[in-house]
Amino acid sequence: MKLKSSIDSVGDHFLVGLRPTTALHDLDRALLNDLRPAGVILFKSNFRHDLSYDGWLESHARLVDDIRAAAGRPKMFIAIDHEGGRVCRTPPPITRFAYASQWADHAAEVGGAIGRELASLGLNLNFAPVLDIHTNPKNPVIGPRAFGTTPEAVIASALPFMRAMQKEKVIACGKHFPGHGDTSVDSHVGLPAQDLDLDSLRRRELKPFAAAIEAGIGMIMTSHILFPAIDPEAPVTLSPRFIREILREELGFAGVAISDDVGMGAMNGIFDAPEAAARFMAAGCDMLMVCAHFTDTDRARRFAEAIVAAIDEGRLDESLLARSRARVSALLEQTPVNEVRRLPEEALRAHGDAMALYTDQTVEVV
Repeated sequence: MKLKSSIDSVGDHFLVGLRPTTALHDLDRALLNDLRPAGVILFKSNFRHDLSYDGWLESHARLVDDIRAAAGRPKMFIAIDHEGGRVCRTPPPITRFAYASQWADHAAEVGGAIGRELASLGLNLNFAPVLDIHTNPKNPVIGPRAFGTTPEAVIASALPFMRAMQKEKVIACGKHFPGHGDTSVDSHVGLPAQDLDLDSLRRRELKPFAAAIEAGIGMIMTSHILFPAIDPEAPVTLSPRFIREILREELGFAGVAISDDVGMGAMNGIFDAPEAAARFMAAGCDMLMVCAHFTDTDRARRFAEAIVAAIDEGRLDESLLARSRARVSALLEQTPVNEVRRLPEEALRAHGDAMALYTDQTVEVV
C-alpha cells in the first residue's frame, strides 16, 4: 500500500508570510520545519522600527538565520515587496524611494540601489517591477506604482529596473499578470472584474509581460481578477485559460508563476476550501503565497494536505507537479544566498541623494 506523502513533499509550491513578530514565532518555526516552503516574505512588522540601524540589523540577521535553519533548505527565497512609494517595509536608513512613476526615467539607477540595499538584508527576491499600466485614474491600488500610462513607457522602465536589480543579486518578479492597471476595485478588499476580451489585453496589458518574458524574467505574479469574457469560471490565479494557455503557451513563459497572497479579500469564498490549492496547481501555477497579514498562515498546512491528497488519489497529475517543481528548483539554483551586512553610510547617502524620495512618515502594507 502506498504511504501518504508528508506535506514537505509539496513545500516547493509555497511561499509564506510570517506572523507580525521580529523574532521567529514558535508557530512559524513549526510551520517552516514541517512544510519546508521554498520561500518566505517579510513585512513591515518583521522589522524593528524602534532601533538604530545597527540595532535592527542585528535583530534582522537573527531572524533570517532562524528562518533558514527552521526551513532546513540550503537555498530558499527570502522575499519582500519593495517598489517605492508606500510599498516599503524596511526601517531607515534603507532608502524610501518615491513611486515608480516619479523615477521612471532613472529606473536602472533605482533598480541598482534597491538591489544593493535588499541584498544587504539577506533578501534575494523582490516582488517588483510592477508591469501594470496606469490607465484608470480611479484605480484604487495601482496608480503611481506603475511606471507609466502606456505599454511602451512601462517596458522602457521596467526592463532596465529588472536588469539592474538582478545584477545586484536580487531576483525580480513581474506583477500583476495579466495587468491590474485598469481595475476599479482593490483586490486586497474584493474581486475586481474586467470587461475586456483577449484581443484587448493583447493590444495593451499583455505587452509589458511579453517584453519581460522575452528579457528572461524568472518569476511572474498572478492577479486576483476575473475576466468573464476570457474565463467566466475562475479568476486568473485559478484559471488554466490564463496560466496554461496565455501565460505559458502564447507568451512562452517557462519560469515560476506565483500567486498574489491568497488571503486577500479578492479570494474570500474562493480559497475557503483547501481543495482550491489543488485547483491552483492544476491551472499551471507553481507557488502559492499565504501571508499572515491577511490570514492564518497555518492554512498553508491544509492547502499542502489538499495537494498531497489530490496527488495520492490521482486527481492531480503527478507529472504536472514534477514540471512545476523543476521550474521552482531551476529558479532557486539561479538565486543567490545573500548575507546580512551593514552598508556604508556614504552608499546609503548616495542612494538617497540620487532620486525622489517618499516623504510620508509611515509606510503601509500593500
